[in-house]
Amino acid sequence: MQVKTDTKERFHAITLPGASLSATMTEELADCLLPYLQNDVKNVVLILKDIESIDIAAAEKLVHIQQKYYENSASFVICELQPQVEDFLDKNELLELMNVTPTQSEAWDIVQMEEIEREFLDEEGTEG
Repeated sequence: MQVKTDTKERFHAITLPGASLSATMTEELADCLLPYLQNDVKNVVLILKDIESIDIAAAEKLVHIQQKYYENSASFVICELQPQVEDFLDKNELLELMNVTPTQSEAWDIVQMEEIEREFLDEEGTEG
């Protein structure tokens, strides 16, 4: 899967190509995204501005990938969803499970807040 990656100081901004996202594509996407958890910069902002349709299996896989990130103390934020994709996720009760923002700038804000939260919790844990 050809993705466009832009590495920032605290996250990787990954843009998915194409108009649709299917289950088979999300398997490839998992293979592409999960190795970032081994990097110093683990956080990922997934930009879906070009995706016009997504199937249920693909959406569920995105939720699973996001959970893997949070289990590994890393952020995974999806941004720039097309309205029809957002509606589909909402109707299938998956949107509420996802960390979604309208813009990349807001996704970056969430990554920063979660980083601060994790640092604070780490400090609290070592003081106790």
